[in-house]
Amino acid sequence: MLTQEKTIGDYVAEDYRTAEVFKKYNIDFCCKGGRTIEEAAEKKNIDAGKIYQDLEKIGERTDSSNIDFKSWPLDLLADYVEKTHHRYVEEKSLMIIPYLEKLCKVHGDRHPELFEITKLFKESAGDLAAHMKKEELILFPFIKKMVDAERKGESVERKQFSTVEDPIEAMKDDHSLEGERFEKISELTNGYQIPADGCGTYQVTFKMIEEFANDLHKHIHLENNILFPKAIALEKTLN
Repeated sequence: MLTQEKTIGDYVAEDYRTAEVFKKYNIDFCCKGGRTIEEAAEKKNIDAGKIYQDLEKIGERTDSSNIDFKSWPLDLLADYVEKTHHRYVEEKSLMIIPYLEKLCKVHGDRHPELFEITKLFKESAGDLAAHMKKEELILFPFIKKMVDAERKGESVERKQFSTVEDPIEAMKDDHSLEGERFEKISELTNGYQIPADGCGTYQVTFKMIEEFANDLHKHIHLENNILFPKAIALEKTLN
């Protein structure tokens, strides 16, 4: 259902296919998913009506691959994020960095922006590695404890923080930083466009970074718009 009260994150949480509409208009649906369509459209100087029209077309399509993550138990969703998106970041980071370093060596004199792209990506890879460990060792285990406590009708002990909102806010701050980094990378790559003198390595590298960014957007969306709000709501029911 299309309404002016819904946030962008709500639309994507209900039907991930709507993400392609927001990508089309270069609207951040993960880190800035708390805005309404009107707010985002005004910021981008876009006709909100066109966005609604595209969303309606998405709703008319049938697609069995659209997974209803909102209906998943929180412990299952946390496991999915870790095993799917965390592992993806770990594996792809190790693949992409050598490609970027090779591009800097071969094309850096003609395309100095490659050095900034490489710097940003390396910073992201390092920060994401630390970020994901915090989730895997602290936040996700606590979410699973809450799920288990709810099933057993028990209370849950808090040792490292007074409320789950504390680590969640820290994780969301990290997400915002990554959103800014990849927005800058997109600008520096001209939307991942290969320059006229770009070689095959150029094409492969930019394609991998674009796919990395798309996966990260989905990764952050699942946490910011589904896992985190539901974890906060669950904690309140246990108090």
